[in-house]
Amino acid sequence: MKVMGINDIQNTPCARESILHGAGGSLVAGLVHFLATSRVKRSFDVGVAGFMLTTLGSWFYCRYNNAKLRVQQRMIQDGIKNKVIYEGTNLDPTQKKSGDQ
Repeated sequence: MKVMGINDIQNTPCARESILHGAGGSLVAGLVHFLATSRVKRSFDVGVAGFMLTTLGSWFYCRYNNAKLRVQQRMIQDGIKNKVIYEGTNLDPTQKKSGDQ
């Protein structure tokens, strides 16, 4: 399935959720504007704008959280790797030094 130039929405991180959030945002924005003003064409335009803003907002929020999670995972992996490398040596930070008692 191809939507907005994205070849595979199912396998693109955050794409499916962002489009679903955008659809909900457009429905809410258009319906609220229509109930407030009773102008059909303008409500449609507000719905399209709501779709764009909600989709982009959801996309950037999700991508930011994924990037933050990847950085945290990389830090944890490096810490585990260093623990394995330095365990039992003089450089092991978990071992008590003889003068630290």
